[in-house]
Amino acid sequence: MTPDTFLAVDWGTTSRRVYRIERDGTVAQSALAGPGVRRVAPHGFESELAFLRSTFGDLPMLLAGMVGSNLGWTEVPYVSAPCGIEELAAGAHWVEPGRTAIMPGVCQALPGRADVMRGEEVQFLGAVVAGLVPRDAIVCQPGTHSKWATLAQGRLVTFATTMTGEIYALLRGGSVLAEMVAGPVTAGAAFLEGVARSRDGALATQLFEIRAAALLGVRPGFDHSSYLSGLLIGHEVRSQGRCDTDDIFVLAEPALGELYIAAISACGRGSRLIGSQQAFVAGSARAWSLLA
Repeated sequence: MTPDTFLAVDWGTTSRRVYRIERDGTVAQSALAGPGVRRVAPHGFESELAFLRSTFGDLPMLLAGMVGSNLGWTEVPYVSAPCGIEELAAGAHWVEPGRTAIMPGVCQALPGRADVMRGEEVQFLGAVVAGLVPRDAIVCQPGTHSKWATLAQGRLVTFATTMTGEIYALLRGGSVLAEMVAGPVTAGAAFLEGVARSRDGALATQLFEIRAAALLGVRPGFDHSSYLSGLLIGHEVRSQGRCDTDDIFVLAEPALGELYIAAISACGRGSRLIGSQQAFVAGSARAWSLLA
């Protein structure tokens, strides 16, 4: 039987967050601590774990996210959707027997709709465990690669990934729009105008219109950054937000989550913002309790 107190690590490509979860399920300590998997030196994961244990306690660990990918410590095979937390726990791989396990991630291989995730599945299913979402729900997790998941009877049934965050970063970083969209983003009038414009489709054309409007001085002083964000998120919501449930649950921290809440509302749907960290803790605790 696995020990009750453990460290749960949400280890992504660019960052990692560590939670010390006590035997009663409470979080005694939580912090962003150290590099994402891309910044870990070859064969450096053992030393990273030693650092985490020296900081948070000499405890067993459950790792989730890109640490289990071909970019991470060791590639753990995906579990196929539909799946529940039980299948995730069964697919965990012990890199240190009885001491450190890595969660598997989830894949789907539908005709024309292949998709994968690592880390988000713990949060989606953890949100059900924590009672943050009903057992039948549509859940969106915004980010660099946003995930939209359909849950049925507490299981992850299907999901889709959109590259909204990465496209936004690329446009801001090196496109002809870069100088015009360098400012901060708010969910104000320009953002909502972008969401409304997304209704007409033709995203590639709409993107160049931002440059043309700036060159021609059509809208002096206009908040192009927020408009671009609204345009991209609007397209995402309209393509993924069709469902039969009353609300779309947005699994995110407040700053990004509020943008999605505003976009979903502008598209005529209800939504609720729920905490991603609470969901990850609940999913990790449940998975850990199932490991033998």
